[in-house]
Amino acid sequence: MAKLYFYYASMNAGKSTTLLQANFNYHERGMRTMLWTAEVDNRSEARGETHAIESRIGLHAGAHRFSPDTDLLGKVQAAHAVEPLSCVLVDEAQFLTPAQVWQCADLADRVGIPVLCYGLRTDFRGELFAGAALLLGIADSLIELKAVCHCGRKASMNLRVDAEGQAVNEGAQTEIGGNDRYVALCRRHFSEALGR
Repeated sequence: MAKLYFYYASMNAGKSTTLLQANFNYHERGMRTMLWTAEVDNRSEARGETHAIESRIGLHAGAHRFSPDTDLLGKVQAAHAVEPLSCVLVDEAQFLTPAQVWQCADLADRVGIPVLCYGLRTDFRGELFAGAALLLGIADSLIELKAVCHCGRKASMNLRVDAEGQAVNEGAQTEIGGNDRYVALCRRHFSEALGR
C-alpha cells in the first residue's frame, strides 16, 4: 500500500539531501521517480544553473516546479500513464496548497504511488505553513529530521535575520533565503532572539 510521508525539520537539517538520497536509491534499483519543488524558490536559476533541487552539501537534481495553481495529481497521473512511476518526491512541501496536499494523498491512496514530501514545519514566527499543517494532519508517516542549535540542542525553529544578523519578526511569511537570511535555533534561543 502506497503512503504519504512528511519529512519535516528546521533549516539546515538535510531535508533536500535526504530527498536526493531517496531518489538515488530508487534509481539505483531501476525505478522511475518524479521530483517536484516550489516554483517560488528559484535561487539556482538566478545563478544560471539548471538543477531545481540542491542541498547545502552540493547534491542536486532537476525537478518539475509547482505553483499554487499546479494540478499535481493530473500531471503525475499523465506521466505515470506513459511510464509507471515508483515514487513522487516533493521538496519545499510547506509551499503546497491544501488542495495539492490532498492531491498527494490521492496519488498514494487512489493511484498507488508513494509520495515523499520534505519541508519546513513552521515559518520565522513559529507559525505553521498551510501545506505543512495539512501534511502534519493527514500524512501516513511523520518523520522529523534533526538540525542542531548553536547550544547543542535540537533546532526546531527558523529565525529570520537581516543583513546585520539581527532577528526579524515582521514581514511576509515567504522570503526565500539560505544561511544569509535564516538561522536554525532551539525554541529557547529562538524565543530569546525575538524578545519573547
